[in-house]
Amino acid sequence: MDHYDKFLPQGVPAWQRPFWDSLREHAIKVQKCDGCGAFRYVPKEICNRCLDDKATWTPLAGHGRIYTYTVVRRAPTKAYQETAPYALVHVTMAEGFRMIGSLRIEDPESITIGQMVRVGYDDVTPDWTLLQFEPV
Repeated sequence: MDHYDKFLPQGVPAWQRPFWDSLREHAIKVQKCDGCGAFRYVPKEICNRCLDDKATWTPLAGHGRIYTYTVVRRAPTKAYQETAPYALVHVTMAEGFRMIGSLRIEDPESITIGQMVRVGYDDVTPDWTLLQFEPV
């Protein structure tokens, strides 16, 4: 891909790079607190449950169920409007925590709460892969 007009992460600190690197490698990992075992998504410097600052980057099973969703019909920029309508989903992962991402689906009207999805990867540039979900 030569040019990507949608938003990309900027100013990502080095301690968050393992998450973005795992997406690029198509093998998602998130932080798991060394103190209490809670998953930290989005990456955080300190656990919001036990305040421990240590965590291990842990592979995920990569699937879950849609907790809730929204269908975007009026997008924030022209680049996003070109793909509208599109769906953003809040997914309860198999590990018990929730993640947010877009859902790769032909008909956003067919989405249902509780629907099984798996992690997908959108290689938008040579340097950036974005989290996406897809129906199982």
